[in-house]
Amino acid sequence: MEFEAARTHIQSAFARMSAAYGQLVFDEWAVLGLGGQQGVLAYTGPRPDRFRREMPNDAVPLRAEAAAQPSGVGDIVFALEAGGTRYDVFVRLGEATYLVCNHTAKTMAEIRANPGWLQAQGVLFELGEKFRADPLEE
Repeated sequence: MEFEAARTHIQSAFARMSAAYGQLVFDEWAVLGLGGQQGVLAYTGPRPDRFRREMPNDAVPLRAEAAAQPSGVGDIVFALEAGGTRYDVFVRLGEATYLVCNHTAKTMAEIRANPGWLQAQGVLFELGEKFRADPLEE
């Protein structure tokens, strides 16, 4: 999948998740490249001026969760207790490209407490399946 198509799918999924949830699920997301294209490839959220600088610390809980389980393209990993600006979830978009999602004021456990999470989660899984079928070109 080309990058602009991926970005469109991500934005659409976030809108659908928020509609299903009844409010904003994640107020921040970024596409991170660790392979041929490295760094922050896209960012949407409340802290564009600080995101890159805080990224190493914010990724610690999610990195620990990811290390404990293998992931393939399209897989989703959650850091249930990550709070504040620490990332709540990632979706593997390609061999070395990841979508990280976060709610900067809630933990994943708090997000899951809303009954709308079950429907919103389904949209997130559909997004993962799109990338499993057509990985992001790197």
